[in-house]
Amino acid sequence: MKQKLSLLVFAFFAIQTLTAQDTITTVIKATETPTVKVEEKKTHWYDKINIRGYCQVRYNRLGESNPLLVSEQGDKSIGSKGGFFIRRMRVIIFGQVNEHVYFYLQPDFASSASSTGLHFGQLRDAYFDVSIDKNREFRFRIGQSKVPFGFENLQSSQNRLPLDRNDALNSAVSNERDLGVFFMYAPKKVRELYSSLVNDGYKGSGDYGIFAFGLYNGQTANKPELNNNSHWVARLTYPFKLGNQVIEPGVQMYSGYYTMASDQLTAASGTKTATKTNPTKEYLDERMAATFVLYPKPFGILAEYNIGKGPEYDINRDSIITKDLSGGYVTLNWMIKIKKQLIYPYVRGTMYKGGKKHELDARSYEVLDIEGGIEWQPVKNFEFVAAYMYSNRTTSDKGKEKNYQFGQLLRLQAQLNF
Repeated sequence: MKQKLSLLVFAFFAIQTLTAQDTITTVIKATETPTVKVEEKKTHWYDKINIRGYCQVRYNRLGESNPLLVSEQGDKSIGSKGGFFIRRMRVIIFGQVNEHVYFYLQPDFASSASSTGLHFGQLRDAYFDVSIDKNREFRFRIGQSKVPFGFENLQSSQNRLPLDRNDALNSAVSNERDLGVFFMYAPKKVRELYSSLVNDGYKGSGDYGIFAFGLYNGQTANKPELNNNSHWVARLTYPFKLGNQVIEPGVQMYSGYYTMASDQLTAASGTKTATKTNPTKEYLDERMAATFVLYPKPFGILAEYNIGKGPEYDINRDSIITKDLSGGYVTLNWMIKIKKQLIYPYVRGTMYKGGKKHELDARSYEVLDIEGGIEWQPVKNFEFVAAYMYSNRTTSDKGKEKNYQFGQLLRLQAQLNF
């Protein structure tokens, strides 16, 4: 009897133990995180491509004192018969398509094919950057892009305060661009600083490295090469913080031979002969320049000066010869923040004496310009600029020697950013 009772007690405790284990197992299983199979999201080629751009519409006739004062290098709607004008209509397609490969394509749909045809599409930039390290500090830029010479030349027209680039340094490279290969280096922290100086509204130039060196054709953008000599360019610059301010000094130089194209030479009145040149039509083309930038936090200064040699029409010899050139500019500006609005008052003075190789007969110039204005940016997608310009210019080419023009005008621009 005792044995049977002992067996029954043992069986009861065994059943209770098994039941408790099953309950514990059930609880544990209930609290376990279920295994979920996560599928990797496929990256398509179009996920790595971005589009942005801007459009500038201008009117230059208010307060115009001299309709014969024109701008061959910049805004061609200045002067007689200039009305409302689309200065730029840029669409930029870009993307980091690979860890080491970045591309940038920029056409302009406001180019002038002739004096009677406007709003044609023309290539401005078409290049790709190949970096040799993961941080992209060392890279090669291959294709048509801006030549690293001069801060204002490199600064996008979307960000620049004065409506046109200065004659002094912009005369070095028409449209600021050419076809070639450029090596650029900048540490990661400096690249981030360059980016913030643009994105935060401080009118930066963008990232062209603290050191750049390159070889390019030398005939300027969208022009065929006309000789067997490449231009070379080198630039050294470094931005650094001093308290709340950011300062960026720099030096740059380039050298090569420029060939005058036949369509750049004027036929003399009443004869079949064109402007006299040397036998090869090749001319030494070299410059060096110094840059100083104090970013507007809130007061800013941008100053550049260059000297060099290049082709220029000479009245006394009635021909194009290699001559000295020099000139520069100073821009003073202020950045005012009112809630989310940005206001930039500015004034710029420019002087230049020398030739412009890309113009007719390598036209000779003596320039003294003063421009003062204000840019109002109520939202990031819209800007409005009003600028008053005082210009004093003397030009000479074979068709018109000692052409002196002086004038004043009020210029207006509305800009869309997208």
